[in-house]
Amino acid sequence: QVQLVESGGGKVQPGESLRLSCAYSRVMLDYYAIGWFRQASGKEREGVSWINLGDGTTKYADSVKGRFTISRDDAKRTVYLQMSDLEPEDTAVYYCATTNRLATWYIDTFYNFWGQGTQVTVAS
Repeated sequence: QVQLVESGGGKVQPGESLRLSCAYSRVMLDYYAIGWFRQASGKEREGVSWINLGDGTTKYADSVKGRFTISRDDAKRTVYLQMSDLEPEDTAVYYCATTNRLATWYIDTFYNFWGQGTQVTVAS
């Protein structure tokens, strides 16, 4: 089992930044990657970004490319999502999750364990 805990959410104005953290409970030798997803009210959950825990390869949804950056700190067992130039459309609950599969990164059913989520609200 793996426990994931997200933090760093909050309310910001359009154009501002936030950094989300996803702390995981143990060394992830048997897990392949961590992904960030989000779910806005009334909408389906969507993949935002993904990082390979081995070689550090990253992927992003088109809607966040150039604005969001995913990174990891193995010593702290934490994956970060730096979000810049936030837009009202980024408002959602953000989740991190881990997968032990080499699969389509934005398909949430491929992920094994999920955090509880952190709310991000972008409004003026």
